[in-house]
Amino acid sequence: MTKFNQPSLFPEEVAAMAFDPRRLTQARLLAGRTKQDVAASLGISGAALGQYEAGITTPRPDQLPKLADSLGVPLDFFTAGRPLAHLDASTAHFRSLRSTRVSQRAKAVTYVEMLWELTYALESYVELPYVDVPALADELDPPTPEAAARELRRRWGIIEGPFRHLVRTMEQHGIIVSLISLAGHEVARVDAFSTSHLPRPMVMLTPDRADDVYRLRFTAAHELGHLILHHDVAAGDIEKEKEADRFAAELLAPSNQIREELSARIRLNALDEVSQRWGVSQKALVYRSRELGLVSDSSARRVYQKLEQLRASGMLKNEPIKRFPGEIPVLLSSAFKLALDNGLTLEKLAARLSWNPSMVRAILGETNSRPKLRLV
Repeated sequence: MTKFNQPSLFPEEVAAMAFDPRRLTQARLLAGRTKQDVAASLGISGAALGQYEAGITTPRPDQLPKLADSLGVPLDFFTAGRPLAHLDASTAHFRSLRSTRVSQRAKAVTYVEMLWELTYALESYVELPYVDVPALADELDPPTPEAAARELRRRWGIIEGPFRHLVRTMEQHGIIVSLISLAGHEVARVDAFSTSHLPRPMVMLTPDRADDVYRLRFTAAHELGHLILHHDVAAGDIEKEKEADRFAAELLAPSNQIREELSARIRLNALDEVSQRWGVSQKALVYRSRELGLVSDSSARRVYQKLEQLRASGMLKNEPIKRFPGEIPVLLSSAFKLALDNGLTLEKLAARLSWNPSMVRAILGETNSRPKLRLV
């Protein structure tokens, strides 16, 4: 019998002996807490907590239950021995990078690490779609974003016309897509980010900047562009962000098809019809018209101003994401439900991950739908 199985040891003593400092960092970042904040709950200094996270020292057994309670994780969350993803924030393509705080990038990266762990666990029970994300920048000559978008449409069998159900299609080709709010006590600035540096490509979208399906679709296409064009390229380059935008524009509104529906004389009613048909915002279509040389810069500016006036007056509203099921991720939640039908339970999955069941539901994007009893 090993010392880890000796009945004389209390759970917190076992956790201390198997303590993994990376798990403490994960739990803290996911909770959106600073070192000083967590340290205060233990009555120690931020520097001391930093030594725990660096693996220089180990928390005492009596401190671990307090840490678990403070961070909202089970005691055994801190133990080693489970698959652990580590994603360097510098390898993730963040949209709106310059306006995103370091703390929020760290929280988003940690969330995706947890998302991968959940995916890995579910793949033990359910076979997920094969990853089909070609590195077209290595195959095309010249490897322009527009050529890559056209080639991806061909390979994925997207018929001419609007690209319907973009998020669902990405999931069908093995990409893990998540739609979750990161807003907390501070305004969330993470718009989206993607990475191909994990065993499955991951795309995280948030509704925090605008609950608008057209913005979501363009953002998803932008991140798909990074996966297709920049899988081995350092993130954060402005030119690469522009390339991802060009990819997204061509993927959602191919120039040889959309040109026929745009006009040199922009009428807002007609523009709205094209917008709804193609699933692209009116503003993006005006930009597309300018890109294709159909309207001048000055004409485009006048239309932008008119659109802003209509939005400010409340006459132009966003299309809520929830009204478009094909743009809401379902891959992992569907896999979970299938696993439930075949003997898995929420408690068993949570125990395997060393998470609370509520954390499993949160990462899956599910919420507690039970009505709350109020006594009056």
